[in-house]
Amino acid sequence: MCVMENTDQLTERKARQPVGVFDSGVGGISVLRELIKVMPNEDYIYLGDSKNAPYGTKSLEQVRELSFHNAQVLLEQGAKGLVVACNTATSAAVRLMRGMYPGLPIVGIEPALKPAALQKEHPHVLVMATPMTVQQEKFRQLMARYEDRAQIYPLPCPGLMEFVEAGDLESERLYDFLRELLTPYLTKPLDSVVLGCTHYPFARKVIQQIVGENVTIFDGGAGTAREMRRRLAAAGLLSPSETAGTVTFENSLATEEELELCQRLLHMDI
Repeated sequence: MCVMENTDQLTERKARQPVGVFDSGVGGISVLRELIKVMPNEDYIYLGDSKNAPYGTKSLEQVRELSFHNAQVLLEQGAKGLVVACNTATSAAVRLMRGMYPGLPIVGIEPALKPAALQKEHPHVLVMATPMTVQQEKFRQLMARYEDRAQIYPLPCPGLMEFVEAGDLESERLYDFLRELLTPYLTKPLDSVVLGCTHYPFARKVIQQIVGENVTIFDGGAGTAREMRRRLAAAGLLSPSETAGTVTFENSLATEEELELCQRLLHMDI
């Protein structure tokens, strides 16, 4: 005899399913870390697409196609909600994904420009992001909202995420790369740096060294995690578990080295 689940039973069963998180590579682990802080009892599946990284130098259609594929992979594994832990994919695909999956909690990430712009009277704010993020209308609209309150300098950073993908987070080579990238802005009275790619928090120590301790660094990971918790709670989908959740890593490269890097980034001090 087939026993039908009522709505409450269905919701409770779904609440026990994992949260899906995807990124163009390993950078979104910076967001995953914040998700675990905010919702430690949830199970997570993290999908990194390192095989196709970087997304930030691809065409809009390529990024959308890859993002849709990643979402489908996670949904086929029972994800009850999706976190697009990639600024480029968020700009390119999140709005369309919400139309494709109505009712599914989907949260993207955007540069944390608001707190940086409001930190003091007319601050000078440097926004480090991928070339595609800087070019997208979504980013231009975000800048327009705060350009009367802050002096904003958008800085495309092609090549930076590749250091993180290679696990190179503090080398002299990385320092030299960032020093050359940031030098034109060091003569400006910078108040803050916004890390507009989820890979960049893993290079935070070197960036801070170069810009100085008086410059505040912002990233959007914590805000994204709080928003995902809010949406899951509104849908009645927060995990009822009272024990710590699990994290499952998947990567399109699927090498042992790549999965070891994922574990290293999840637990390192940044």
